Amino acid sequence: MLNTLPLVVTSAPADACFDTDTHLAKVIGDKWGFTYSESNQPPEDGFYLQVNNNVLGLSDASEKKVLPVEVDFASPASLYRKQHGGGRKEPIVKAVGLKGNEQWHVVDATPGLGRDAFVLVSVGCHVTMIERSPIVAALLEDGIRRLNVDYPELAARMSLQHGNSAEVMQYFNGESVDAIYLDPMFPHKKKSALVKKEMRLFQQLLGHDPDADSLLPPALKLATHRVVVKRPNSADVLAGQKPSMAIESKKHRFDVYLCQNN
Repeated sequence: MLNTLPLVVTSAPADACFDTDTHLAKVIGDKWGFTYSESNQPPEDGFYLQVNNNVLGLSDASEKKVLPVEVDFASPASLYRKQHGGGRKEPIVKAVGLKGNEQWHVVDATPGLGRDAFVLVSVGCHVTMIERSPIVAALLEDGIRRLNVDYPELAARMSLQHGNSAEVMQYFNGESVDAIYLDPMFPHKKKSALVKKEMRLFQQLLGHDPDADSLLPPALKLATHRVVVKRPNSADVLAGQKPSMAIESKKHRFDVYLCQNN
C-alpha cells in the first residue's frame, strides 16, 4: 500500500484560485507527508495528487483524459438523495437498523470515498470514518472540509480517524458506538476496463483487503447493537462467521451480526 504520492497544483498561475490552491496544497502536504512540487508539473507516469479549484483529487498520469477521483459529499446526486429522503430507502439504512435510531453513532471502518458514510449521515447518524491510507484519508478530510462550507450541519456529524481500523476499534477512544459498518475491498472478477474508475484506482493503489477477516472480532466487541458487513452476493461470509441475518440487494448482500454489548 502506497503511503505517499507527489502533490501538485494544476490550476494556472493566472487563475483566481491559484494562490488559494497553492496554500491548500502546502497545508495538505505538510499534514500528510506528501511531497509538494512547486514546479506544478504532474509526473509523466504513476499516481499523483492534485489541487485544482480548491479540490484535492487523485489522478493517474497514464490516463490523462480521465477526471481525478475526489470526495464530493455535496455532489448534486448526493444532495438530491438527501433532500428527497432517498437515503432512508437505501439497503444500508435498513441493514444498520436505523428506523427509529437515526441518531446512532456508526463507525465506518472501511469508508473508501465515503459514499455509504454520507448516506448514513444524511438520515441523521453521526459517523466516524476510520481510514488507514493517508492518501484516502486526505481525500476524505478534504471532502468534509468542503462540505462544511455549505452544509456545516452535515459536516458536524462526520469525523475521521487515521489508522488501522482493527487496532483503532480495539482501543477505541470516543463515544459509545451503536453500529459498525464494514465494506472490505473485494477482488473484482470483471476486466479492469469495465470496473468503475474509482475502484480501479483503489485496487491499483491500495490492493485488496487480505486482512479483512481481522476487522470482525474487534467490531463485534465494540458495537453495542450490530455490525453490518457488505459483501458481493457470491462472496463467503467474513471470517467464516455466520451472521444473525442477511439482507440482499441486486448485486450485494448485507450480513448483519446482532450484538449485546450495551
